Amino acid sequence: MSSPGAKTYAKPDTGFAWLRMFGAILVVFEHCFPIIEPSRITSLPSSWNISLGYFALMGFFAMSGYQIADSWRRDSSWWRYLLKRVLRIWPPLLFVVMVTAFVIGPLVTVLSPREYWGNHDTWGYVVNNAMLYPLQHLLPGVFTENPYPFSANGSIWTLPMETTGYLIVLVIGLVGGLARGRIVLFPLLLAFMVADGFMGASVGFHGNAGSLFSVPLGSMVAFLVAFVLGMLLHSYRDLIPLRPAVAYALVALYLVANFTPPIEPATRFILPIAAGYGAITWAYHWPRRLEGYDQWVYPSYGMYVWGMPVQQLYTLAGVRDSYLLIVFAVPTAYLCGVVSWRLIERPTQKLRIYLRVPDETRSGGGRRAPHPDDEITQVIPAVPPRPPRLPAPQVARFEPRPGAPVAHCREHRN
Repeated sequence: MSSPGAKTYAKPDTGFAWLRMFGAILVVFEHCFPIIEPSRITSLPSSWNISLGYFALMGFFAMSGYQIADSWRRDSSWWRYLLKRVLRIWPPLLFVVMVTAFVIGPLVTVLSPREYWGNHDTWGYVVNNAMLYPLQHLLPGVFTENPYPFSANGSIWTLPMETTGYLIVLVIGLVGGLARGRIVLFPLLLAFMVADGFMGASVGFHGNAGSLFSVPLGSMVAFLVAFVLGMLLHSYRDLIPLRPAVAYALVALYLVANFTPPIEPATRFILPIAAGYGAITWAYHWPRRLEGYDQWVYPSYGMYVWGMPVQQLYTLAGVRDSYLLIVFAVPTAYLCGVVSWRLIERPTQKLRIYLRVPDETRSGGGRRAPHPDDEITQVIPAVPPRPPRLPAPQVARFEPRPGAPVAHCREHRN
């Protein structure tokens, strides 16, 4: 689907990139409150049962479902798909967990160097978090005297859920559910919504379904509702219009339902629809004047995963006010994201040039690979697009009329 109002709005890539950055900022902003006061879950009054960070995460997952489904449509080779996902999610994750364990940890731990390096949990922090599902939140003696001693980096808790979404796209794509069999996405979405209703996860509560290793199942299902919704919106992009008025109406409906006790339970189903449809719609209606500044918002993933270690370090240094922590932590986390983008993410994303579909081949599903200029790309382009090759100027030759002077015959170049 082409961007509506192409002359008015930026490319969808730009909108997705900016929205991810705003989402990362909201998450770091929200974390500044429980970091200082663990009993306070959000920046808003607890009686409101609304979290800006939770809303942002729903938008994150919906955008991921939309864009990852588009990635499969452009190239349905399962092994190239998996390698692209590995290159996207793992290098920044490994960077942050290794720096946390091997640089920050030894500097701030209350243990002696011998105790710290001799503890299995020091090494397990890197190994377990690299495997994603057996997440390990604690490092020996690290941040134990902070107001929030429960995790060295709680931000990475959603990455196994994101990875699960990638696997869902792979399975559904392999059985044709992202092409002619797209109707299967409706019962899939319904199944996740029903499961979410039974598990009961919400803001500050992981639900009552237990965990998969260290990943709370209730929260994972709740976020995957938004992810599958993004897949569905992409697959039916030819039939479901993206209208800003509808997006604003859905957000208004969510707020009204949240503050109306008789229908408040319905908010768990309205929230992923409002956040998901809204995020994807706003990405397609992003102001065109912001199109030239994408490089400033590409560090959103790095900012997201570095946010909590930065906040814990400022708290360790003596910051005990949430708003002061916001002033320090948000720009510092952004700078860490820039470093992650320039040193880790951009170089590893350039490796995706070796995973391109050959021009003369077909995608894994047997159909002709579509032209990349006609597709929605990932938030972070693999490499700068090559300038189009201009056709050689054509020469029109005219034969002189019989008896006409040769000097009157010219070559005309188009």
